[in-house]
Amino acid sequence: MPDTTIVQDHKKNFETLRKAFASNQVCLMDCTLNATGEHVAVICAVNLVSGEYQMVPFAMFLNGNPYELLTPPSP
Repeated sequence: MPDTTIVQDHKKNFETLRKAFASNQVCLMDCTLNATGEHVAVICAVNLVSGEYQMVPFAMFLNGNPYELLTPPSP
């Protein structure tokens, strides 16, 4: 069985998010991280189920300078 990367593990979620953007069914929410209490901006897909909207969190924006927070993979 081939090894998978974290990117490959999230490919299905990324495709779902891409479709949500294409159909204008996304929103940006101000959420709080349970572990730290920090406020974060979260990208959510919006579902309408039985007349009620459901927000499905998919991704968070980074607070701060992403170039200082992240290390890209080595070539």
